[in-house]
Amino acid sequence: MLQTRRNFFSSVRQKVLDAESLWLHVNRTAMATRFEVTLPLSAERGVAAATTALDDIDLLEAQLTAFRETSELSFINRHAGTRAVSVERNFFRLLLLCKELSVETDGAFDITAGPLLKCWGFLKREGRLPVTAEIEAGRSRVGGGNLLLDQRAQTIEFLRNGVEINLGSIGKGYALDRVASQLRNDVETAFLNAGASSMLAIGNGNRDQGWQIGLRDPRVKKRRVGVFWLSDAALSTSGSQEQFFEHQGSRFGHIIDPRTGWPASGVASVSVIADTAALSDALATAFFVGGTELAKKYCASHDRIMAIMFEPEAIAPIVFGSHPNCKDLRFLLKG
Repeated sequence: MLQTRRNFFSSVRQKVLDAESLWLHVNRTAMATRFEVTLPLSAERGVAAATTALDDIDLLEAQLTAFRETSELSFINRHAGTRAVSVERNFFRLLLLCKELSVETDGAFDITAGPLLKCWGFLKREGRLPVTAEIEAGRSRVGGGNLLLDQRAQTIEFLRNGVEINLGSIGKGYALDRVASQLRNDVETAFLNAGASSMLAIGNGNRDQGWQIGLRDPRVKKRRVGVFWLSDAALSTSGSQEQFFEHQGSRFGHIIDPRTGWPASGVASVSVIADTAALSDALATAFFVGGTELAKKYCASHDRIMAIMFEPEAIAPIVFGSHPNCKDLRFLLKG
């Protein structure tokens, strides 16, 4: 879990963050979280650009959400099991990325895991322990191989009845990337976040090193265990501390391993730094599911990917890979 030197606001206003600078904050609630853009006081024209960009998140949510019958995603889920369905260009590119990541992570990241989330009750935040038959029925409809994407026609088709896609593990990061692509035309530096789980830095803030980021202890919310500087890169975190339920003394988190049908375990939290927020968002989920073995393997074969992982009982995290725009990483606790 992560925190930066910023607070959330219900409207655009100024706040002194330190003795050296003033900042402007623009925010919008969407996708069940608060999106915020932080700008230097000197970037006044960026406020209008940020407001417009955040307005577009409402349009993205209307397109990508699984919780509205009128969304393009819901239309796909209703019809792609019987015929090829045309997909809007940018949405199709996102689907291609998702399928590629499913292959590269050995199925640890999989947007077809919706049936499993349903049977565990996590889609409605009503966690429950399903019987084995329910889990197996969900698993039979899960797998990236069930998606047929035709790049020439830009269509999607499900190869098995009952398949459903859900973009909860990449949607917020993708939305940040879309906001950033608009802002870069108007501002030199800005900091974007979608709640505390996904962040994206444009430029260096007011310091040469970048924007200062604090790593929060996944077990003690108010304790910071590390700091670093981030510029022109994205960071996302996955953990099960916020959404879980307990049953007969056992704790079950909301991140489901699509390969087994059961909640992932073995990792307390994962933070991933990458060039885009969509990629960091997806990989944070994948590494939480696949554990240190997958993170080590993936980072060894992909440049500009860095994973910071906390195992349940460890004091200090494990780090895999690197990113040139993550500087001066220091841990405050020793293990």
